Amino acid sequence: MAAQWGLPPFRRAERAVATAGEVDGVPVRILKPTTYMNRSGAALASLRADPAFDPARDLLILVDDFNIPGGTFRLRADGSAGGHNGLKSIEGALQSQQYARLRIGVGPLPPDLAWEDYVLAPFTAAEREQLEALQPTLLEAVAGWVREGLH
Repeated sequence: MAAQWGLPPFRRAERAVATAGEVDGVPVRILKPTTYMNRSGAALASLRADPAFDPARDLLILVDDFNIPGGTFRLRADGSAGGHNGLKSIEGALQSQQYARLRIGVGPLPPDLAWEDYVLAPFTAAEREQLEALQPTLLEAVAGWVREGLH
């Protein structure tokens, strides 16, 4: 997204790397946590400190999800963590489930593999192709959220 939108290089932030700029005239900031995934909520400290920050309006979290088929995604305005430890951490940090999330499918989980091993393994060539084919649609979904939010 940062490259597509011409944002400056990522710089160190509190428990994250960050970049900021504008997309279609709307100010945006992208944070990539540098914590373990199950501590992702800690990267939101700088946002939570801003009294104008409203997670229900200003936050979109992108996560991989092996419960969603590869090559698909689900964009929702709110909801539960659904067993995703990164989302649980974010909910704990925000004390709310009221934030948008884009769950990018990387499933299904192979029956003979632990979920930890699966999500940490590199993508196969076929999985990489599938995600690259989905990328323009994902970028447009995120840009649409930036412009209009979710209704």
